[in-house]
Amino acid sequence: MLKAEEEQDEPVVPIAAFSGRRGTLPLTTPEGPVQATLLHGKLRAVADEMPVARLLLEGSPAAVLGLATRLAADLPLLPPHAALAEAGRALARGEAPRARRRGPPDLAGAATVEEALLGAIGHLLEVMLHFAPRCRPEAGPEGVHQMRVGLRRLRSVLKVFRPAARCPALGEFDAGLKALADRLGPARDWDVFLRGLGAQVAEAMPGEKRIAALLKAAEAKRQAAYGALRVELDGPGFRRLVLAGLALLLQRPWRAVEAEEMPDRLAALEEPLPEFAAALLDKRWHKLCSEGEDIEDHSAEALHEVRLEAKRLRYAAELFAPLWPGKATRRFQKRLSALQEDLGIANDTAVARGLVASLGSSVPAWAIGAVEGFATARVAAARKHALGAWEDLMLAGPSWTRA
Repeated sequence: MLKAEEEQDEPVVPIAAFSGRRGTLPLTTPEGPVQATLLHGKLRAVADEMPVARLLLEGSPAAVLGLATRLAADLPLLPPHAALAEAGRALARGEAPRARRRGPPDLAGAATVEEALLGAIGHLLEVMLHFAPRCRPEAGPEGVHQMRVGLRRLRSVLKVFRPAARCPALGEFDAGLKALADRLGPARDWDVFLRGLGAQVAEAMPGEKRIAALLKAAEAKRQAAYGALRVELDGPGFRRLVLAGLALLLQRPWRAVEAEEMPDRLAALEEPLPEFAAALLDKRWHKLCSEGEDIEDHSAEALHEVRLEAKRLRYAAELFAPLWPGKATRRFQKRLSALQEDLGIANDTAVARGLVASLGSSVPAWAIGAVEGFATARVAAARKHALGAWEDLMLAGPSWTRA
């Protein structure tokens, strides 16, 4: 029985219930014994119901992961993005299940580098699992946006902790994330274009049929990008990627080093997190300052490099922000974010130009030229704002301190 959340002094009211069968089967796998328990049936609420199938695998990490990986090649097998009780609550209320994790990971409770790495990977895998089902064109842009942000944060985590945990499994997992990012990118780019620059051009030229033709072609490209993404997320590749992430958490492959290397590896993994974080942030801060020296004279290409360094620092600063809570950290993050966003307008403009150019002869050349003109007009103002944001960031300075 699934129960509603009520005040403690009020009666508990059932709002949904599961009915079905439960079967248990002992299995022998090459990696060892596994006990499989299958729960299948329906969740029922007053006004709705839905089919449910949950598979619980119990055994050693190697045996469970090995069996799950083989099953995932042919079956839609993924860790559930919501517990059965939460699925019942959402069904009864006619809404989507709530996310177990949102935003960046909170590393305030992590004492060592390894604890932080494990916590961050687990948190961001949960974020990706929650938003994967929402990556559909009819669901709006939020699913793709949040999944892409979560994926970027996860790749940043792997890069941040690579010096302490370098191993082949970590590199292979990152390569899988990059391949998924390549699928998410086009869907997100068309979302941004249609809701941003495309909408602005249409508003400025109401009733212009050539612009309408361009936007119609762009929407077709968006639908195709979402279709390709959906195939990827519903296929075995995404399932294997998630299981590879779980394997990192359960098996900690970065500890599988030669005996003579073990003392140094353990020392790196057990380093106090604040010391590790401050050293890394110092390095990225100095790199950003170096890239931005004499920024007022920078070419568009040089400003792009500043944007990339700002993005790398922003993800790391966001990750470690809970270690230095307070006004200074919030101010630094706000100013760094403003710089990256202002510099990002120029990048978005370049992306928009590439998108409309990809439409080719299917749309009037005049419409493509009009969009490119609008895009170019945004760059000058964005550059001015970016220079101001750079000055503000330099005045704020770093918010972290060494122990």
